[in-house]
Amino acid sequence: MIKKITKETNLLALDNQFCFALYSASLALTKTYKPLLEELNLTYPQYLVMLVLWEQDGVLVKEIGQALFLDSGTLTPLLKRLETAGLLIRQRDEQDERQVRILLTPEGKQLRKAANAIPPQIMCASGQTLDTLTSLRQQLAVLRDQLYSESAQ
Repeated sequence: MIKKITKETNLLALDNQFCFALYSASLALTKTYKPLLEELNLTYPQYLVMLVLWEQDGVLVKEIGQALFLDSGTLTPLLKRLETAGLLIRQRDEQDERQVRILLTPEGKQLRKAANAIPPQIMCASGQTLDTLTSLRQQLAVLRDQLYSESAQ
């Protein structure tokens, strides 16, 4: 729990760090996802890639990277493993051969049905209402965008 900051507050105390609260919550959330994703034979980063593709199939690698805030060095091995698993194919873009387009296979599309069960299970595990989680997600997106904006300057 983050305490109220006063003149006497130890700003370097671990329990006073917003970053640690966010980091440890992220670890706990990823740990909660792990057994659910194991049933789909996906890791958490692979699941994120699949979420992008289930939203819009046939996107470029760079568009997936932008959506997930990942560079190609991190994304390429993820995509190769998903391709090896038979969930997607990588193909050169017809208009620009320097670009790689990612397409779901029928198996990749089918996996979405099983994945539909995950968000309700995560919400249940969180003990929070949909409104609370939606508000928190929006606040975190604003924070993320502000931090990226600041780091770009």
